[in-house]
Amino acid sequence: MNQKKVYLSCLIASSLLLIASQKSLALPPADDIPEEVLRTEIILEARSPIDGRPLTASEYAQLNEEKAKNPYPPQINSKIRTIVFLLEIRRFVRTVLPFL
Repeated sequence: MNQKKVYLSCLIASSLLLIASQKSLALPPADDIPEEVLRTEIILEARSPIDGRPLTASEYAQLNEEKAKNPYPPQINSKIRTIVFLLEIRRFVRTVLPFL
């Protein structure tokens, strides 16, 4: 009977320690900037969607204007378009019939 009480108290103590340690892991680091502050921050730098290089705000705006002026969107090779289309069909069929 006494061993059961000791075992139960050890089990409760270890459970409490485990729960307390898990709560401390859930907290963000002290030097982390809150999301509310990041949402209100004005972004002055950007990355090029073409090659990923850093751009200033004016360069980014100029790039967007140039992209908007182009009346013809970039064309993809017909073989690549066909492969993407077939992959989309395959994904749909696997969703409907997962055993295939």
